[in-house]
Amino acid sequence: MDFAAAGLLDGLEGPERQARQELLERLAADGVGLDELRDAVAEDRLVLLPVERELGGTLSGEEVARRAGVDIDPLMQMRRALGFPAAKPDEPVWSEEDVTAAKSLKRFLDAGMPEEAVMEVTRVLGEGMSRLSTTITGAFADTYLEPGDNERDVALRYAAMAKQLLPSMAPVLNAALEAYVRESARRGIIGRGELERGHLANEEQVVVCFADLVGFTSLGGQLEVEELGSVARQLAELAGDVATPPVRLVKTIGDAAMFVSPEASALVAAALSLVEAVESADLPALRAGLASGPVINRAGDWYGNAVNLASRVTGVARPASVLGTEDVRDAALDGFAWSSAGRFRLKGVDERQPLYRARRLEEGPDQPSADRERRASKSRDRRSRRATKPTGGRPRR
Repeated sequence: MDFAAAGLLDGLEGPERQARQELLERLAADGVGLDELRDAVAEDRLVLLPVERELGGTLSGEEVARRAGVDIDPLMQMRRALGFPAAKPDEPVWSEEDVTAAKSLKRFLDAGMPEEAVMEVTRVLGEGMSRLSTTITGAFADTYLEPGDNERDVALRYAAMAKQLLPSMAPVLNAALEAYVRESARRGIIGRGELERGHLANEEQVVVCFADLVGFTSLGGQLEVEELGSVARQLAELAGDVATPPVRLVKTIGDAAMFVSPEASALVAAALSLVEAVESADLPALRAGLASGPVINRAGDWYGNAVNLASRVTGVARPASVLGTEDVRDAALDGFAWSSAGRFRLKGVDERQPLYRARRLEEGPDQPSADRERRASKSRDRRSRRATKPTGGRPRR
C-alpha cells in the first residue's frame, strides 16, 4: 500500500513519520484494509487498532449459536442487551469467549430462567462492564503512556499489555461476583410470606440518602477536566469508605452519591461522616438529604417516592449539612442532636415539609455561631483558592 498517497502520513516528519509508517505496515500485514486504516487515522484511534485486532472477533453469530447449541435470536438479543450495536448473523464480530458465554446462556434458559430475566441481568452486566472497561482503558493510558512516545511503540505496548493482563481480570471479576451474591444472600429475606407468594416482596422499607458537592457545576468553568475527574474520584472513594453495613452505596454519579439502609441511625451517621471526610479532603462542601419509605430494588437501582423525596431534600440543604424528613428524625432521634430547619416547599410534594438538621451529639444544635461562621468562612476560602489556582494540578487529598 502507498500510505503517503493515501494521505495517512500527512503532517508527519522524521521519526514520527517513520513510526507511523512501520505501524501501518504491521497492521496492513495483519490484514487491515486501507479504508479501515484511513478511518482509524481520521478518528485518532490508530494507536488502539492493534488492541482492537488482538481482542477482535473472528466468528459469526450463526457459528457461535451452532457451537453453543442455542437459537440465534436470544444470542443476538444478548448482544444488544450488553449495549453493543446490532450485528448481522453472518458478521464476524464474535470471539471464542462468546461461545463460552452462549453456552452459559443456554444453561440459564434450560434451568427455567425466563428469557426476560436473563436479558435484564445481561443489561445490568453491560452497564457495569461499560464503566469498568472505560476505567481499565484510562488506567492503562495513565500507566503505560510515556512522554515522547511514538504511535508505533504505544500501539505495540498496549496490545502486548492487553494480551498479558486482561485474562488476569477474570478471577477478579469472578471473586467480586461471588462476594456480592453472597452479600445479597446474607441481606435477603425469604419468609413465610415470600414462600406463599412464590416471589420476593416487591417493596422494602428503607432510608434513602443523596449527597452531592455544592458548586460542582460551577467548578467546570474554573478547573481542568482532569481535575474535575479527580474530585469525582475522591468523592467516590470517600463514599465507599463510609458505606459500612447496613449502609449500602448504591452508586456515584460525578458529584453525587446515593445510599440506602434499613436503619436510619446508621445512614445518618454515614452521611455526617461523609460531610466530615469531604471537608478534611479539601473538596467543595457536601450536603445530604434523607427520606424513608417503601421502595423497589430493580436491576441494582432503587425506585419510589422516598428516593425522589431524598433527592429533593438534598436540593434545599445548606452546604456541610445533613437534612432529614420527620420520619428519619423520629427513627434516629436518640443518636443525634436534631434541630428544625424549617418547612420547605419541595417539587412534587403538595404540602410544605418539615425538615430537620442532624448533628453529632457532641456538636449539638447550639454550637456557637462564631464557630459555625469560622467553618463556613474556611469553606469559602477553599473555594476561592480553587478558583484562582493554576490549572493542570490535582486537588489535594
